[in-house]
Amino acid sequence: MNFLDNIFFALLLAIGIGYFTINVKKLIRNINLGRDVNRSDNSSERWKNMAMVALGQSKMVKRPIAGFLHIIVYVGFVIINIEVIEIIIDGLFGTHRVLSFMGVFYDILIGSFEILAFLVLVAVIVFWIRRNITKLARFTSSDLIGKPKNDANYILYFEMVLMSLFLLMNAADLHLQNVPGGFGHYHHAGSFPISQFIAPIFNGVDSNLVEIIEKSAWWLHIVGILIFLNYLYFSKHLHILLAFPNTYFADLNAKGKLDNLESVTNEVKLMMDPTADPFAAPSNPDVVPATFGASDVQDLNWVQLLNAYSCTECGRCTSSCPANQTGKKLSPRKIMMDTRDRLEEVGKNIDLNKGVFVEDGKSLLNDYITTEELWACTSCNACVEECPINISPLSIIIDMRRYLVMEQSAAPTELNNVMTNIENNGAPWQYNQMDRLNWANEE
Repeated sequence: MNFLDNIFFALLLAIGIGYFTINVKKLIRNINLGRDVNRSDNSSERWKNMAMVALGQSKMVKRPIAGFLHIIVYVGFVIINIEVIEIIIDGLFGTHRVLSFMGVFYDILIGSFEILAFLVLVAVIVFWIRRNITKLARFTSSDLIGKPKNDANYILYFEMVLMSLFLLMNAADLHLQNVPGGFGHYHHAGSFPISQFIAPIFNGVDSNLVEIIEKSAWWLHIVGILIFLNYLYFSKHLHILLAFPNTYFADLNAKGKLDNLESVTNEVKLMMDPTADPFAAPSNPDVVPATFGASDVQDLNWVQLLNAYSCTECGRCTSSCPANQTGKKLSPRKIMMDTRDRLEEVGKNIDLNKGVFVEDGKSLLNDYITTEELWACTSCNACVEECPINISPLSIIIDMRRYLVMEQSAAPTELNNVMTNIENNGAPWQYNQMDRLNWANEE
């Protein structure tokens, strides 16, 4: 690699990492549009949660086949990209396999990379077949039509190409290492348990042409990695990066526990305190929210917005949702996808208006998520239990329901009747409070 190649590589690397950094800043800004919520408690439990769920993939294996294949892709892709360190050094300084001085350890590394690359390639092909040929039900839902389906396939194609280029590059390198009398800077380095079976295709091919193929595969591999890195922001595969903070900041409370609104709790306590002045101003005005519940993404908290960006669109939540199984319109996956789409729309609005959001006449409620979807939810937490990275669609549904009830008085008739009965009779049923214990006297 000559001096101009080194400069070009440095520029390519700077552009790729620079654009990625811009998108990361935009991502953080969008997440911070949400309301503040404290998730700094119980750090030891949070680290454990992240280690088990994000790093250990403990919830993926609940569905063994998909879980095992995903672990192969996850582990393989992460470990193989350790090789990027060597690629960057070689690209910047014009060296070739600069880490080969590690000897046997280097051989073991390259050998394990190759085996993992092959396993990733097999797993990705199986994933493609499951999505496009066998067409599993959770991958053919209406909420995946268009961009989401294409996005999933693009990622699979990316991974197929990157793994194939990696093996082709190694095969060409291995062939040149074994040219009688040596060839250029291609010295014996590395172990190639997979590409050794590909290398024979170069037998009888001019060594200069093989070198062009090796260098082309090398360049396409690193360019592909940079393109993949920058595509993450626009893809569901952003979870590769966000699964770790998402599991760390996940709600550690029991799944059946719902958060009470502090302002409402304080008001109830005030009503129950015989010594309190009902006309006194709140001691802490900040406790009283501008609105109750959520109608748009800015009303949600930042963890919920992080959830939206972290969603893998795997559909485990929707496939386990009892409301969805009985034909209701609700899809927890769609709730998360809609939240992310609306958040992206708000972010673009801010970009176009010099950092200020200009009211666009839209909201998450009604324009993206309908009341029919919200009220179909049984609040059973099946979606939360199934999510492999601890996303909670239910928390968004509950907050949007709160807005409908407390801001718009738009609860279904059946629920309004229940709340009226509780207010008037102290029970969900329509009978006098004095008759509440009559059942005990029945024979």
